Parts: sequence; structure tokens; C-alpha cells
Amino acid sequence: MAMSANDGWAVGLDIGGTKIAAGLVDSAGRILHRAQAATPGSSPELVERTVADLVQGLRRWAPGAPVGVGAAGWMDPETGTVLFSPHLAWRNEPLRDRLVAVLGQPVGVVNDADAAGWAEYRFGAGRGEANLVCLTLGTGIGGALVADGQLRRGRFGLAGEFGHQVIVPGGHRCECGNRGCWEQYASGNALGREGREVARANSPVAHTLLEASRGDVEGIDGALVTELAAAGDPACREIVAEAGYWLGLGLANLAAALDPGTFVIGGGLGSASDQLLVEAEASYRRHLTGRGYRPFARISRAGLGADAGLIGAADLARRAAAGTPA
Repeated sequence: MAMSANDGWAVGLDIGGTKIAAGLVDSAGRILHRAQAATPGSSPELVERTVADLVQGLRRWAPGAPVGVGAAGWMDPETGTVLFSPHLAWRNEPLRDRLVAVLGQPVGVVNDADAAGWAEYRFGAGRGEANLVCLTLGTGIGGALVADGQLRRGRFGLAGEFGHQVIVPGGHRCECGNRGCWEQYASGNALGREGREVARANSPVAHTLLEASRGDVEGIDGALVTELAAAGDPACREIVAEAGYWLGLGLANLAAALDPGTFVIGGGLGSASDQLLVEAEASYRRHLTGRGYRPFARISRAGLGADAGLIGAADLARRAAAGTPA
């Protein structure tokens, strides 16, 4: 039986570089129906058409349900324009207006890390914590900030780009154009780079890495390093330990600036490596300013996994439709 928007259901979508995940989500954050499609290349028009098709397929269960979209990139929160996206050919793309024109109803557009952070605050590992920093560890580091129970995007909608705080002046080059960004030291890309460097050096400790990659040095990535570290390989455990050191140092910096009650760590890398979080907490406690005279924020693994983005986008759209601020 089809439901109406008054039943508290909303459609959420998470647009990634390879796939678009969609779901019909209830007011408790549960996904009731799912849909998915491959991201159709980098064409903005094809991506928007695919989003519209997914929404229309899900709306048969809930005609008129609010729609929220999470996508990687810098967003103008007032116009719903994607100023820049690292995975898609969106440059000043009026995504919200284009989707409104196709679907004939209001559409919420939000940064994917903000959507994931909001979902963890509402339904996941951050429930009950009004001051929360959520980090998404993958190829880079995405971030979201909830302060006093509200999602904070900053004056220009760009808050939460924690991965691009410069933590090592003059350090590794980053895709953002700077050097020494945090995500160059505590992300999946960082693990892969360090693993390849060990392998290229023909170090005796690189035997397992080279064997696992069948001698293909360029095939060594963060996922492989994480897997081998979990299996006990000493070289990979050393690489993960170093990334955990940098992750904890960055958390201490964020605590000094933002003073959250909880850090929620998610994303593919955050979910895959127990060692990384153990090392990060030790480093965080070692570097926190005022330690011994202030509480330590809790560090918690994210609870919603890969679904966080679409759940958060749906909940934000539901709240917007009801006139409830987020």
C-alpha cells in the first residue's frame, strides 16, 4: 500500500563516483526500500536524470515524499549549487534547481559528509551527543560538525573540510592544491602511498606486500595494507600505526578548536581497521591540550556504515519539509 508524505517517509540519495544509492527512509532512520544505479560517467545531465529515475521508482511507495540528495563537493547551502565536486564534472552546477525542474517538487541538496554526520547524530553512534564531529575516512577525510544539536556548515557552506587542515607544512602534495594536508597522512590514500614506497625500496619487510599484490607495486592500495595489517604483517601494521598517530594528532587539534563530546569515525577505512582507531586514540590522548585537566572526548566507530549518507539526506529533507531546522 502506498504511503503519503504525512507518514514521515522521505527519499534519500547518496551520489558517489561509481554508484548512486537511494532509499525510502522512515522517521526512525530505517531504510524501507532500496534502489541503486551506476553513476553514469561524469555528465551532470545524465547523473541528474539517473537520480530522478531512482526517486520516481521509490515514490510509488510514498507519492510526494520529501527528497534529499547527498553528494561529494562544496555546496552553496542557499542555492543548492554544487560549486565543485572531486568525483563528477560539477563546477557551479545548479543541482537543486535541475532536480526540482525534473521532479516537480522541492529537493534538498547537502554535502555527503554532512549527510552522514547528521545521520550518525540522529540515529547512529552519536545519538544523545549534541556536540559531535563525524569523520569519514576513505581515500581522503570528509567531515561534519554538529554543535548544540544543529548541523553547522559555516558562512559559505564549506565547514567540515577537516581533511585539508595543513598538519605538515611543506609536506606531501594534496589534490586540493596545498601541501601537507591531514588526509595525506591519515587516509586510505596515505596507507597505499606508504605501502608502495616500502615495496619500491625492496625492503626485506615488503615481502608479504609484494606477494599479495603479485609483484604489482602500483596495485598496492590502502585496502590491501589494511587487510595485511589485520592479518598481522609487521610492515603493514607499522604503516597503519603511523597513520593512527597522525589521525590522533588531528583529532587533538579539532578538540582544541571545537571541543566536541564525541568523535564518530566512519568511512571504509574507519570501519575496516581496529588497529587504526586504537593507535589514534592513544595519539589523541597524548597530544590533547590541557590533558589531565579536561575530559577526553569519546572516540566511537560509526554505526550506520555505507547507508549513513542516504539516511541523513532523507532525514534532512523530511525536517526541511516540516519546517524543522537542522
